[in-house]
Amino acid sequence: MEGQLFIHLTGGKNKRSKLNRNIISMKGRSLLRINLQFGMIALLVGLVINLFYLTFDPSHYSARQFVYSFAFSLFITLSITNVVALFQTLGFGANSRFWVFVTAYYICNLVGMIIGTELTFIFVNLILRFRPLFRFHPEEYGSNAAIVLVVGTLILLYYFQKEGKRAALQAKENDLMQLRQLQSHAELQALQSRINPHFLYNVLNSIASLIHENPGQAEEMTIKLSKLFRYSISKGQENLHPLKDELEILRTYVDIEQVRFGDRMKIQIETTPELENAQVPRFLIQPLVENAIKHGLKNVPANALIRVKLSRLDNRLVIAVYDNGSPFPEEMEMGYGIQSTYDKLRLLYQNDYDLQLVNEPKHIMISLPFVIE
Repeated sequence: MEGQLFIHLTGGKNKRSKLNRNIISMKGRSLLRINLQFGMIALLVGLVINLFYLTFDPSHYSARQFVYSFAFSLFITLSITNVVALFQTLGFGANSRFWVFVTAYYICNLVGMIIGTELTFIFVNLILRFRPLFRFHPEEYGSNAAIVLVVGTLILLYYFQKEGKRAALQAKENDLMQLRQLQSHAELQALQSRINPHFLYNVLNSIASLIHENPGQAEEMTIKLSKLFRYSISKGQENLHPLKDELEILRTYVDIEQVRFGDRMKIQIETTPELENAQVPRFLIQPLVENAIKHGLKNVPANALIRVKLSRLDNRLVIAVYDNGSPFPEEMEMGYGIQSTYDKLRLLYQNDYDLQLVNEPKHIMISLPFVIE
């Protein structure tokens, strides 16, 4: 392969959805727009009322009845709309108990009805008599209240039905998200606790061969191997840990491989103290170094070199693993090291990471958010 091979993946607790207490949805809309919308509905209702009178009681139908039907419908609807919107804006309904919320809604309807009724008489007298009439009309409250309460109840029942469906859908989405999070967590735990069986097989064979030839080295490899296993099973619930802990895992692994390969292989780790507390996935770098040893250096009989370089670029942590072995093939299948790294990054960072395989010079480079906790 010439040039670069890029692999990119563009990238709390769930709670049950609460009942939305906003009967009038004001999200992304101004109060003027809401009044225009409900005003059009009110005029439509007024038209229906006039058609009803014209059809079933034409003898009593007059121009005055025409004006009153439109005026009552318009002013009562807009008054109730604004009173309910004000009630929602104050936030009282969102923080109150359910029965308080329902009671307050009906009170808003009655208050809006009274205001709308009086505004209607002021408007009609201004239109028909050219002078406003400022006095209360309680004789109209009974019939208007009955109509408002029936319509308001229908609206409330429709709202509850719509909210029930929305809450059920939201609950299903939350459950699905929680299942996905649990699955991701389980996958991460499996990846973090996994030791490559081929590596374990090779180390055990090396220990067996050294028992008689060099018992001291055999004992050292056994201790290092147990230490590596301890890292793999400790802090099993943590997805991320400080870079200094990750490098301790890497150095333990490197010590084991140095016993196996001796002077044939050299591994360098380049880092700075400022990076020690940067958060990285557990067992992120070790599989990449293992991959370089297994695949990259398999045809290098001597002077094999692996260099791990860690640096910070703005708000990113850059991890690069170099080797002087064979270049990445043009048609490449991801083995354990790259695949496990890819899976960790995908699960933990979604689209906020970068993984590159580069041949000039040959290295694997990872870019992560630089986060310190």
